[in-house]
Amino acid sequence: MNMSNEEYKKYADKSAKKSPCAKNCVHAFLVGGLICVIAEALGALYKFWGAEEKDAAVYASVTLVFLAALLTGIGIFDNIAKWAGAGTLVPITGFANAVVSPAIDNKAEGWVLGVGAKIFTIAGPVILYGTMTGAVYGLIYWICQMF
Repeated sequence: MNMSNEEYKKYADKSAKKSPCAKNCVHAFLVGGLICVIAEALGALYKFWGAEEKDAAVYASVTLVFLAALLTGIGIFDNIAKWAGAGTLVPITGFANAVVSPAIDNKAEGWVLGVGAKIFTIAGPVILYGTMTGAVYGLIYWICQMF
């Protein structure tokens, strides 16, 4: 069968399953909101246990990273992500998942060439460009302070 690009696009659009956009948005909102509520609850719990506000926020962040990594490792995070879609991309949990997933996927290749070499394949660019952006911003801030 010989099709032009336009004919193929029409065929693909007709054959593709329609995405329930409203339902997906509600799921993402609920799960993303729940992750944020859990973070606030953890911060309040750590403050209740005697941590200062700044320290409680750090402890809550570390706990969320640990929970997201643990849930990714035991296969639960992926199931949540399938239902919630973008709601699991709340930065800290999505980042933890992005680091752990390639490590698990490449574990069979060994600790060095598998886990060690592939662990940052998804998160690496985020770390690189985040660091570079921070350095550029710091340089601009430093130059502005001179005037």
